[in-house]
Amino acid sequence: MRRVIVAAVLLFLPGAAPAQEPSPGEQLPVVKRVLPNGMTFLFLRRSSAPTVSFVTHFRAGAVDEWTGISGTAHLFEHMLFKGSHSIGTTNAAAEQALFPAIDAVADSFTAEFRKGGTTDSARLEALRDRLKQLEDSARTFVESNELDRILTENGAQFLNASTNTDVTNYYFALPSNRAKLWFLLESDRIRNPVLREFYSEREVVMEERRLRVETQPAGLLREEFLQAAFRAHPYGRPVVGIASEIQAVSRRSAEEYFKRFYGPNNAVVAIVGDITVDTMALWADRYFADIPAGEPHRPVVTQEPPQRGERRIEVEYDANPQVLIGYHVPSGEHPDAAALSVLSAVLTGGRTSRLYQRLVIQDRVATNIGSGMAPGQLYPRLLQFSGVPIAPHSTQEIEAAVYEEVTRLEREAPTDYEMQRVRNQVQAGAIQRLQDNFGLAFQLSSSEALWYDWRQTFRFQSALARVTAADVQRVARTYLTKSNRTVATLVRPATPGAAAAAEGSR
Repeated sequence: MRRVIVAAVLLFLPGAAPAQEPSPGEQLPVVKRVLPNGMTFLFLRRSSAPTVSFVTHFRAGAVDEWTGISGTAHLFEHMLFKGSHSIGTTNAAAEQALFPAIDAVADSFTAEFRKGGTTDSARLEALRDRLKQLEDSARTFVESNELDRILTENGAQFLNASTNTDVTNYYFALPSNRAKLWFLLESDRIRNPVLREFYSEREVVMEERRLRVETQPAGLLREEFLQAAFRAHPYGRPVVGIASEIQAVSRRSAEEYFKRFYGPNNAVVAIVGDITVDTMALWADRYFADIPAGEPHRPVVTQEPPQRGERRIEVEYDANPQVLIGYHVPSGEHPDAAALSVLSAVLTGGRTSRLYQRLVIQDRVATNIGSGMAPGQLYPRLLQFSGVPIAPHSTQEIEAAVYEEVTRLEREAPTDYEMQRVRNQVQAGAIQRLQDNFGLAFQLSSSEALWYDWRQTFRFQSALARVTAADVQRVARTYLTKSNRTVATLVRPATPGAAAAAEGSR
């Protein structure tokens, strides 16, 4: 899985805000160019260093998958690093001539796998071996990691990608005298992707799921938590995918996903650094304008029904206990989004926040306590709290402290000191987020992809500064109710001896 921690990311989720004096971020001299096919480019010249940062967001996330192909958005993130008809292969025609036979064996494998309890395990293993043999034959024509090699040899840094619920992004930085290379390579892999080594990469994704979810207590707890909280909306599905669907997704399904969501009209590119804007615009036209537009992005129509009572689940795993507490809240564009972000900061934003002071510093009940909005931004999501107790303390003590502080907020508005502390954090963030070219490109591209407006991320930061203590109190009363709450706790499984003893004592 390709992952990096981006130096500067969106510090807060964007949302609607009343008009006011433009913030420094809104006044950045960004040049927006939309090609006839709908592909959007954002150019920002910043000549402090001879480098250029490129960040591309596609409006293609886990919420856009349909039943049976969960994990495909993430899988495609892997696939776009495999190359094209001209990159990543020594003989594209010979390689792709093997694809029909590979797909036919893969279809037979999937059909046998889907029999469930009646699956012939010997036949399944034989088909798996045959699939590997055929892919190994095709691999004789593959130049592994050629795209990475070309970019690295030309000074690329931060080459990576990530997938989330709402969007998928691809990014790297180049020396400014190599900027044209991005246009050559990126237009090629969007225009002519080849899903080579597809089924072996599918196994890589399955292994990633095992490492990140099935053998990781925090990942397992989070997956079960989201599935309990979201019974209808696809925010309840894991981005990495459901195991049985990952193992059965076909190359044809992935190609269909690409055609539906990876059209240039669903792409936003931010180019920030030592550039000449006119030259960048010229290259954008030359290399991308003739790529046909795809289907327009269609929002998810499924709505999560109102929750009508607290939901509680326990997840058994032999690890230290943890707890997740979530309340359903509106999307990032809702007028209450800013107040909810400030509420989160009052309770857990830094060492002087209420819950951190109480649970971590004073009572030493927890190793850490955090909160924030997740899993996405486009649709109603959760304000969630996460905590890990210090033995011999329990998750129940963390829960009790969270509920007590929420009740306190409902009864007493945050103090002037607390509100000023959050405003100071916002102001510091406003300065920091403009300093790094790569992080700035990430913010511009993300904001435009999500909200069709690169300024929206900065407007939201201004909205945060206008939140009042009364606003925080109001949203606490509105959303942080017991009936709107889902709680997931990681517990150790009972040992056979303990279970027998408990049974004998009844």
